Amino acid sequence: MSLLKDIVDNTPLPIAVYTGDELKIELANTAMIKAWGKGDQVLGKNYLEVLPEVKKEEFFQQAAAVLKTGVPFHAMDKKVELVIDGVMRTHYFNYSFIPLTDQDGRIYAVMNTGADVTDIHMARLQLQSAQERLRIAIDSSGIGTYEIDLATKKVTTCGNFNAIVGIEGEVSNEQLLSKLHPEDLPAREKAHQDAFLTGRICYESRILNQVGSARWAKINGRVIKDENGDDTAIIGIIQDIHEQKEFEQELKRQVAQNTEELQRSNDDLLHFAGVVSHDLREPVRKIKIFNTLLRDQKNTLFDESSKKYLSKIDQSALRMNNIIEGILSYSTIDKSRQPIEIIDLNGVIENIKTDLELIIKEKGAILNAADLPEIEGAPILITQLFYNLIQNALKFSRADQPPRVFITSALLTHNGQDAVQITITDNGIGLDPAFAEKIFTAFERLNSKDQYEGNGLGLALCRKIAKRHKGTITATGQKNNGAEFTVTLPLKQASAAV
Repeated sequence: MSLLKDIVDNTPLPIAVYTGDELKIELANTAMIKAWGKGDQVLGKNYLEVLPEVKKEEFFQQAAAVLKTGVPFHAMDKKVELVIDGVMRTHYFNYSFIPLTDQDGRIYAVMNTGADVTDIHMARLQLQSAQERLRIAIDSSGIGTYEIDLATKKVTTCGNFNAIVGIEGEVSNEQLLSKLHPEDLPAREKAHQDAFLTGRICYESRILNQVGSARWAKINGRVIKDENGDDTAIIGIIQDIHEQKEFEQELKRQVAQNTEELQRSNDDLLHFAGVVSHDLREPVRKIKIFNTLLRDQKNTLFDESSKKYLSKIDQSALRMNNIIEGILSYSTIDKSRQPIEIIDLNGVIENIKTDLELIIKEKGAILNAADLPEIEGAPILITQLFYNLIQNALKFSRADQPPRVFITSALLTHNGQDAVQITITDNGIGLDPAFAEKIFTAFERLNSKDQYEGNGLGLALCRKIAKRHKGTITATGQKNNGAEFTVTLPLKQASAAV
């Protein structure tokens, strides 16, 4: 008996024995006393005396019924509210009431065994909650799930999967394969072959429906292994990507169409530039020829002013020819690159002043340029850049003030390279800061073409030239208070052509 008592007292399973109609506690091992949380002095007391908080529960009646009928009672995962250390706590128990009989078969007591499964119960609730949240998330996302048992080939799917694939009820692996477009089966086969090496499945396929049309779907999955490393199952998801595929195809179609139109536009532009340049060359060539013939007339005496004007005509014709060549070269800039040369910016500015001599004199303009450094670049393009900027400064002058144009420079580092920052400031009609970026758009005009001539291409060309040289151009200013253009250009170019 002593050995049996020691075993009962030390077993981790709660055990108690009750007798009589009031269920007097005859035995309670350490685990049961701890579960009750009422202290050690429980023997000899009645069940409800020790546990008054369970009076509303059925425990007493269940135990009493077992004592009378001899029929055992078992309960699983039963919620029990116990007052432990003065605090009401919720527990969950698996418990039994088992009748005890003497040698004559008479019932003399009932044994109560139990196991506190509160932790298991809470874990199960958390798992169920997580699974429910996952199910809701999957259902809401429109993603379908599936599982394939590799041993039995049994396929388990969810509602979304069935809706996407277009099946009802249980389906075999062969039936699933029949739903895939024949042209996509090789991609599926390769994905599964790779999966047994990488553990992952990923492919896209068209799903055939009953009327013969198809919708694109994306399948992702993983191969599940057992403890021995053997492949046991495939689990994965399927997602309807038909609209995404249609969008991609439409986007590709539009890109191809736009590319074709852009190519045609570029070809037309190149043809136009070639025609214009060719048509302009001829009158310029004739101007030079007739000017030379006029100047070489032996029977005509020219005074110094006439000789000066003839020289100006010759210089202007030469300048026009250079501009034509520059426009033609620049219009084909994406077809043929411009060779890099060392450019004396001071010489560029002086040549531009000569070209604009008439408008400078006409408007009484002052053009003041600081000493500028040498840079590497395409001479025709760099000249065109500063010609446009200086011409703009003279063109957009105020009626009540003669133009004042100041050109300054500073050396700095731009994108990790030694560079020069050239600033062209004027006192003209100014610039609304809101349009400081818009003015660099091709054909964009902010002023009346009746009042200010131009085609809206000048500043767009300036930006393109600066960008071609890995530089930048920006504008600032105030309305009716002048404008300032800042050009930043590297001193050296990384390649032999731009």
